[in-house]
Amino acid sequence: MKEIEKLFGLVVRRRRKEMGLSQEAFADCAGIHRTYMSSIELGKVQVSINIAQKLADTLKTPLSVIWVEIEQQP
Repeated sequence: MKEIEKLFGLVVRRRRKEMGLSQEAFADCAGIHRTYMSSIELGKVQVSINIAQKLADTLKTPLSVIWVEIEQQP
């Protein structure tokens, strides 16, 4: 199984792209820096629960749904 950070990043990236937003636009909406957004999507950082919730809110998705998607990753 991949590291949880990488799985989280994959799910966030996929959902961001489905919304049709660039990393920069998405990061701006979430109130975080674009380079931090890149690090999140690449699984290079461990995000706090507060940042995870900000991302979920920006994705208009319950955080619990994101976790279910992570658990379903191969």
